[in-house]
Amino acid sequence: MKKIVLIEDDTILRETTAELLQLSNYEVQTASDGKKGVVLAQNYLPDVIVCDIMMPELDGYGVLQALSENSSTKSIPFIFLSAKTERKDIRKGMNLGADDYLTKPFEEQELIGAIESRLAKIAILKESKETVIAAPSDRNPILHSLHQLKNFIDDHGEALNYGAGECIYREGMHSNRVYLIIKGIVKTHKLDEMGKELITGIYKADDFFGFTSFTKNTPHQEYATAMEEIEMMSISAEQLKNLLEKNHALTMELMQALSEYLSEAKEQLLEMAYGSVRRKTALTLLKFSEKLQKDSDDNLHVLRSDLASVAGMATETLIRTLSSFKKEGLIRIDHRNIKIMDVNALKRIT
Repeated sequence: MKKIVLIEDDTILRETTAELLQLSNYEVQTASDGKKGVVLAQNYLPDVIVCDIMMPELDGYGVLQALSENSSTKSIPFIFLSAKTERKDIRKGMNLGADDYLTKPFEEQELIGAIESRLAKIAILKESKETVIAAPSDRNPILHSLHQLKNFIDDHGEALNYGAGECIYREGMHSNRVYLIIKGIVKTHKLDEMGKELITGIYKADDFFGFTSFTKNTPHQEYATAMEEIEMMSISAEQLKNLLEKNHALTMELMQALSEYLSEAKEQLLEMAYGSVRRKTALTLLKFSEKLQKDSDDNLHVLRSDLASVAGMATETLIRTLSSFKKEGLIRIDHRNIKIMDVNALKRIT
């Protein structure tokens, strides 16, 4: 049975998370603050450490630093579990050497998946012994997770900026780069023979897009357009391929992320084909609400044509459905702005 140390100052969250892990067949020891956590980890020597950041006595960053300086604990996989969601906080944690960073509230499967991924990484590294075959360098690093890959691209990639409505790439252009969004929203979309747009994906800050093939220069099968001013970094597909060839644990994590994306895309296609107009409209509103940054009044700034493209319906049909939602008090509409007034009611429609 694999051993886990859980360091969390919130009593209820500590107890419920420990119970969750025990039910998943892990042996768990807990600590209520950072100092106790350091001592516990050094004595218990677990297989994985899960740690909060904002704690009394010693915060999570201090815990990670202390354990990293101890030869018996420095190689133990370390996962941050925190309510701090800013990119700079995540970046700080990963730069200190954390293996993963989960934000509260989290889903049960998110935590279990992160732990299993870390354990799989350790097993792979032991089998392949890659860490002694090649020494890491700035351009040929050992990367253990998607977070570390994103940090590498942020540090070494090419910086790109686009204004709202600008095309990033077009259908038929060679797909020789992969992109990481730093700020803003990007949509990918296709045009049918009648010129009607179908949005195939919405990507926000910290998302990848642009994947096509790692083995050949396959043309893009869709367009990518900035929905607002964006900042992003990119690296060549060839460079990403080289990184994945040298970092098997990273390859597995990326494969998992791409598999989840494909599952979401299939669900979207099924919904477009079989869902009712009201259900599709409600789902689309909720999806944009998750992706887009709202203004100070909680308004969404989104084109009706973009909503219709994602929902897979005519713009006129979508507008009629939005009007009915407005009459029912589910949303408020002011020109291009949409404010969701009753999230639970929209969820019930779905």
